[in-house]
Amino acid sequence: MSTGSDQEFFASLALRHCPGIGSRRALPLLRAYGSAYAAVRDASSWTSRGLLAPALSRAFLREEWRPAAESEYRAARAASMERLTWADPRYPARLRELSDAPLLLYCQGDVALLGNPSVAVVGARACTNMGLRAAEIISTGLSALGITVVSGLAEGIDRQAHLGGLSGLGSSIAVLGAGLDQDYPPRNADLRTILNERGLVVTEFGPGVEPRPSHFPVRNRIISGLSLGVVVAEAAAKSGSLITARLALEQGREVFALPGPLGQPSFVGCLDLLKQGAILVEKAEDIVEALRFPLRTALGELPDPRPDFQPPELPPARLPEVLRPVPRPVRTAKRLTPPPPTRPAPAPPADLPPLERRLLDVLKRERKTHIDELCRLLDLGSAEVGSALLLLEMKNLVRQWPGMSYTLFEDDGAYGS
Repeated sequence: MSTGSDQEFFASLALRHCPGIGSRRALPLLRAYGSAYAAVRDASSWTSRGLLAPALSRAFLREEWRPAAESEYRAARAASMERLTWADPRYPARLRELSDAPLLLYCQGDVALLGNPSVAVVGARACTNMGLRAAEIISTGLSALGITVVSGLAEGIDRQAHLGGLSGLGSSIAVLGAGLDQDYPPRNADLRTILNERGLVVTEFGPGVEPRPSHFPVRNRIISGLSLGVVVAEAAAKSGSLITARLALEQGREVFALPGPLGQPSFVGCLDLLKQGAILVEKAEDIVEALRFPLRTALGELPDPRPDFQPPELPPARLPEVLRPVPRPVRTAKRLTPPPPTRPAPAPPADLPPLERRLLDVLKRERKTHIDELCRLLDLGSAEVGSALLLLEMKNLVRQWPGMSYTLFEDDGAYGS
């Protein structure tokens, strides 16, 4: 890390940790000076230039920010965390547009994904089978076109959105409501590992910052800010996903919502969004059509949307052999209707590893089963079983449900509500 980038990083921390300044009040300084370092070197002129109130300028000059800024600076350097400041040319252009753009981002994974056209797919943790299938269809379709899927690494819809994004060239970005060094949520630790390797994980929270309820609305503005539009795949009347949708509208992004069955509580929020003018969406092609102009600008001339496109296989350099998706027929969804209660799972490939085949046999016999029970039945540790389940999930042979229970991928209609 160069001296100049270290100076810019520390100056950004000084602005962020100064009482009363923060991201929103620091933004005029960044725009006026071009960088945090240039701004803090001229702090005595902020008031005369009409950039900050005298009390805030005096607080900064008294260095009230120094203990917290130095602590975060040392912790980030000790952990070798990659960071992007507002002045870094890799800082995403869409975030620069925000009135409360984060002063810096901590990153783990492929930072180049921040330059891709992105669409956020968010929804309920406690979701239905319909919501999960819709998130998969939409995210897989977007990623196949090179569009990056952004979500929040929660259980349920977010998890399915990330898996769909990771299946194609667009890949996926997870935005955290905690520091990069926090294992949260612990039940998505397997997915977090794959995102670190093939996607991207970002946060504006420093090392050691634990997840708190107040962090997630703050996190949500980055999810929507990175994206050209936000898809709400499933949301109850009071849902964090609706906060993301509101922020998207305030940021000038498109908002999409899935039509859910009447009377289903977990879709009430989606129906409210549709009444307020959100774009009804059932598949990726609906989103591509609505975003055709900004996507054409970002990706070049797009082909006409097709209902039968197949996600391309990632190059071996980006996707380890053991995690490469197994080719399978594309499932189209003209209507997002619930499946029948029981359908046979797709036939597993002939070269399926023994442990994965044993897991499929157990799930076929036991139906919906918690991971702890699977470990007991197989007499194996949770790490070994969890790794095998993730591989089966990415091959679309099993489905994870909130609470760490699993079913065969297609044999789950009875558990969708």
